[in-house]
Order: sequence, then structure tokens, then C-alpha cells
Amino acid sequence: MEERIGEVFAHNERLTVIGRRLHPGEAAPDFCLDYLDLADHAVRTVDLADSAGMVRLLNVVNSLNRPVCQRVTQRWESFCSKLPPQACIYTISVDSPQMQARWQEREGVLHQLLSAPRGEQFGLNYGVWLKEGHQLARAVFVIDRCNCIVYVEYVTDQSHEPDYEAAMEAVHQAAGY
Repeated sequence: MEERIGEVFAHNERLTVIGRRLHPGEAAPDFCLDYLDLADHAVRTVDLADSAGMVRLLNVVNSLNRPVCQRVTQRWESFCSKLPPQACIYTISVDSPQMQARWQEREGVLHQLLSAPRGEQFGLNYGVWLKEGHQLARAVFVIDRCNCIVYVEYVTDQSHEPDYEAAMEAVHQAAGY
């Protein structure tokens, strides 16, 4: 598996990302991620096919325990009302589904949070697995209705936020708006 040393950093620490970088035009790798179904408090799984026919924006964050990740996730929530029909946002972290649900309820975040507690596979497939800390590097992916990646941003400085406008433009273009 490809190791990318020094492409991502947190403060002054250079981090090692494991997995190949994805690019627009490539097929989106499938995933199997968890969420807590609040109706019966059971953990359920979601894969890419569950949202077939939709444009998906994947907001990948380290952990919702981190202020920057919280801010980024809340900012994406503010964009939900500006999404075209048949588009959605998923926030993905290695936090447990239970922790995500508590945070989501406390913060009033309505878009779907997905847990990658066995996140190494998702991280490897999307090129965001951090060797140090065993978590996900911050990134944004936009996947069109045909499961093709149309936008990718790997956030180099983990203390920075992504380019929201560029990602939202990609969502609108993929949705035909």
C-alpha cells in the first residue's frame, strides 16, 4: 500500500498518509460505514450503493472531538439548505456511531454522520488513512450519480478548513444546476 510521507501535517508534525490519492474521473471506491439509527438505537451500515442516483459530498474529518472538525462539520450543515435536490452530505470520522449521535443531537446537525470505527479500510481506499494516530486525514470528495468522483480536496494542513465554495460548485455541476 502506498505511503505518502509529508503530504499532510498537523502543527509542525509531518504525517504519513497511507493509500493512493484519488482523482476526478475515477470510480468512487465502495465503503461500508456505520451510523446509529435513532429510532431503535441499533447500529446500521451504509454503503455507496445505498445512495445510488444521488450526488454525495463526503466530508472526511479526524474526530468530532477536535474543534476544527466540529467547525467544518457545522459549516457543511449550513450548506445543506443550498444543496440541489438529489444531493446529500455525509460526514465521516473514526468516532463511534454513539459518540457521533450524541454530538449530532447536541449540536443540531441533521446531515448523516458515518462512522468508520474499522476505518482503516475506508481510509486506505480513499487515501486518507493517517499512520500516526490511526485516524482519517481531513478531505472532501464529491461523487456524482454514477459513482464517479468529480471533485477531490486533500486538506494538507489539518488545522485548516476545506474550500467549501469549490466543493459546492462541484456538487451543483454534478447535479446539473
